[in-house]
Amino acid sequence: MGRNIGPLVCLLVMIMDAIAGTLGIQAEIAQNKVKHLKVWIFECRDPSYQAFKLGLAAAVLLALAHTIGNLLGGCICLWSKPDFNNATANKKLAFLSLILSWINLALAFSLLIAGAMANSKSRKDCALSHHRILSIGGILCFFHGLFTVAFYVSAKATFSEEKLKNPTNHNSHPPA
Repeated sequence: MGRNIGPLVCLLVMIMDAIAGTLGIQAEIAQNKVKHLKVWIFECRDPSYQAFKLGLAAAVLLALAHTIGNLLGGCICLWSKPDFNNATANKKLAFLSLILSWINLALAFSLLIAGAMANSKSRKDCALSHHRILSIGGILCFFHGLFTVAFYVSAKATFSEEKLKNPTNHNSHPPA
């Protein structure tokens, strides 16, 4: 018989995103500890290997949390405006949460990777000052967790509604 692993999936995604967010913020702190010289809008600083490692780890955890939430959440598709208008509230919430989680993933992942790569060089870097990239990426990880959990829960509710509406079609409901 199928077990309800929903709460475990939600908890896992939230923990992974919270750890990713914390690592992103810690990477920013590590980056700010290195020696730097700021002249007007330009800044010369040494790279921080610790910030590189933390930023990369945060990006990997974020990607894993997104993959787990989306694979186990299933597929929610709305192909047209009439489809959207006729959908249940759970299906609309699942669809919107899915879109927001993808947008959030793109932003957070890009910021975390950009911040990590800025700290991967073995020489001094002089460029335009761009502060808080890693911490903003880390903060976005927390929002990603909320959107991904909202997607997972509403997607599962949608599949349950569809199963009750059409009990003979068991193939549309993914496992978990």
